[in-house]
Amino acid sequence: MSAFSLVLDPHLPWWLLAALTAIGLVLVAFSFWRRARGAVWRLLFLTLLLLFLANPILRREERAPLDDLVLLLADRSPSQSLGDRPAQLAEAERALRERLAHMPGIELREVPLEGEARQGTRLFSRLNEALAESDRARLGAVIALTDGEVHDAPADPATFDGPAPLHVLLTGRPGESDRQLTIEQAPSFGVVGEQQALVVRVEDGALGSDGTVPVTLRQDGRVVSRLAVKPGEPTRIPFKLDKAGTTVLEAEAAVRPGELTTLNNRAVVEVSGVRDRLRVLLVSGQPYPGLRVWRNLLKADPAVDLVHFTILRPPEKQDGTPIRELALIAFPSRELFEVKLNEFDLIIFDRYSRRGLLPSVYLENVARYVEKGGALLEASGPQFTEPMSLYRTPLARVLPGRPSGELFERGFKPTLTEVGRRHPVTAGLGPDGGEPPWGRWFRQVDVEAEDAQVLMTGVADRPLLILKRVGEGRVAQLLSDHAWLWARGFEGGGPQALLLRRLVHWLMKEPQLEEEALHARSSGDEILVERQSLESRPVDATVTTPSGREQPLHLVPEADGVARARFKAEEDGVYRIAAGEHTAYVSPRPIAPVELADMRATDRIVAPFAEASGGTVRWLATDGVPDLRRIEPHRRAFGRGWLGIEHKGAYRVLGMSETPLLPAWLALAFLLGAATVAWWREGRS
Repeated sequence: MSAFSLVLDPHLPWWLLAALTAIGLVLVAFSFWRRARGAVWRLLFLTLLLLFLANPILRREERAPLDDLVLLLADRSPSQSLGDRPAQLAEAERALRERLAHMPGIELREVPLEGEARQGTRLFSRLNEALAESDRARLGAVIALTDGEVHDAPADPATFDGPAPLHVLLTGRPGESDRQLTIEQAPSFGVVGEQQALVVRVEDGALGSDGTVPVTLRQDGRVVSRLAVKPGEPTRIPFKLDKAGTTVLEAEAAVRPGELTTLNNRAVVEVSGVRDRLRVLLVSGQPYPGLRVWRNLLKADPAVDLVHFTILRPPEKQDGTPIRELALIAFPSRELFEVKLNEFDLIIFDRYSRRGLLPSVYLENVARYVEKGGALLEASGPQFTEPMSLYRTPLARVLPGRPSGELFERGFKPTLTEVGRRHPVTAGLGPDGGEPPWGRWFRQVDVEAEDAQVLMTGVADRPLLILKRVGEGRVAQLLSDHAWLWARGFEGGGPQALLLRRLVHWLMKEPQLEEEALHARSSGDEILVERQSLESRPVDATVTTPSGREQPLHLVPEADGVARARFKAEEDGVYRIAAGEHTAYVSPRPIAPVELADMRATDRIVAPFAEASGGTVRWLATDGVPDLRRIEPHRRAFGRGWLGIEHKGAYRVLGMSETPLLPAWLALAFLLGAATVAWWREGRS
């Protein structure tokens, strides 16, 4: 189509043209005041001159009309997956696409909207981004398909900059009912064994006769508390951490019949358990170069309280030393091994042998301490092969290695066993095959190890480092007193500090060093489950989805001996994976707390913005998908059963031609004519 317009392209700057116009009008007005005979022709001359200087042009444009733009915002946040909302959303999208496709002059642009991980449904932010990428002059309407749970609405609807009507089509149903549980307060860290508390709140619009909601607290999948919670009020749920490391706490409200969803009935939080102080009892035999190794290792950690006694003078030594020159502090045997024994997290015997200082009843106490959950490390020296060996005490029933009586005193390099390459205490210390890169040791006690884990071997592949679980406790034996050679850098040294630190923390049940563990982590929509074990075998697990549905999962060992399996997460929320006694939690697409807080469909949030823009809000469940009509701007944009799309009339210019209305030759002729007539009229006076 063609369009004509009149434009001015002055030969002089506008300010100068305005000044000349003012001067000319003054002169002409003076002529009229003096009643000059040629005043009219002077006015005509001035008018023609000003028109020529203004340079009027007739502009002709070839225009192509542009389609009006409709933005279709489809909300696919987690709350949109509930009930029949996915079906409503799909049907509404299909119907709107079909109807817009049959309307000439309409361009449809679809804007996806996913729920943010932390900030919930950000409909207005996504809409502003789409508007910034669109030609606002072409925008005929914005249609939003959502459940109304929007978390970034401006505080004042009047500030919403909507260049076209905003029509909101709501999924879900009016008056939905749901029960929600939220954790309002939870500690990030907790001291093991001390009382902690979660603060939870339950919201419920339909209560039972007693007015309370049953809530269950699970700790690493184990039920630790059940109580009745009054809705709308914060409730403290006490708990105690029984281990160091990460503990998963899961609070779950009972499911009510007819509930919208169970996704927000459960909330999960991770609490890191820390020990207040680690108390270690180190009892050493006769001094030797490796004694400082233990002190340096344990005293380097400020959280460790170390009680260390060294037997400097055995009772049988009689050298005539005066009493006044001997130590005056008696060895507190009864206090340490009877009264306060259970207060220690770890007991270490370093090259210790029976010297009459510790009666058998005290060593019997140590054996019971281990069986009830304590930790014992025995670092052997030559004394372990002698008749005064600790193995010839009540500790024999907890020590994993039985001495053969042979002592190897020749150079050897400690070597990882097949189990040692997979065990967290020694994994990664050395190569998978070939000669170890560290220096040699020169002494090893030979033992027979049955029903124990041998992580390292020495001379002739005999056991060098042995671990064993005894009752509820743990025992380790290091069958050489030459680990200190690595600390001194002999022949390049070795990972002495790392090995002993891992060994000590495994004995004290550090979760990161558990050889039997289940881990789960997510990458996008995929969940990877790993079952770490010393036995490379397939594992059957059970996956509990956020909606409560259970599905089997088969884990297959890979080249490194770890059994793994992957599966696609089809739901939003927290997945629970259980394999035997082990449980892991993972959230591939974490739902924002604000999203879980209320998942009921509502028109309360979006209605003021739709009204401010001239649009409306409709429920798909009751009103269906409305018809679409073209309307002129500033007309009513909705009616019974229909929504309006403004016809903006935007266009694109294909070509343009300009024709001066007063070209120079014509202007010169007119000016000469007007001047001549004015001169002639004034000459006759």
